[in-house]
Amino acid sequence: MTAIELVQGDITRESVDAIVNAANSSLLGGGGVDGAIHRRGGPAILEDCRKLRASHYGKGLPTGQAVATTAGNLDARWVIHTVGPVYSATEDRSGLLASCYRESLRVADELGARTVAFPAISTGVYGWPMDDGDRIAVETVRSADTAVEEVRFVLFDRQAYEMFSQQLR
Repeated sequence: MTAIELVQGDITRESVDAIVNAANSSLLGGGGVDGAIHRRGGPAILEDCRKLRASHYGKGLPTGQAVATTAGNLDARWVIHTVGPVYSATEDRSGLLASCYRESLRVADELGARTVAFPAISTGVYGWPMDDGDRIAVETVRSADTAVEEVRFVLFDRQAYEMFSQQLR
């Protein structure tokens, strides 16, 4: 069974095998978690992302999928990039959000990662309500068939931490 831990703080400061990046489909960096990971991780991450774009992902990484690169200067071996869905009040995209967590864990298993740090995917600029995003994240990780021993949800602020905390109870 995968242990789930909560941390309030900066995901780029975590010491784990793999850090999950809430990326955009271009894989070329952006704002929020994505920008922070690229900034702290340095140019090696962007270089790997460019290679992925030049080979398998010419049109970008599809929503709900995941792919790994080096972690550059981060205290991790890999960054697993996943593209969360933009929230829609008129279309149920929760399956795509759950897929981000499942696919990231699948990639982690392929890499041999045992500790993985996740942000709250899609709950920032993509507008997913935290009280639903936390439920999908926790339920998906709890039900995943994975060899990952520890999942750490790294939450930027106290409110997100409290909401995830309630989901774990």
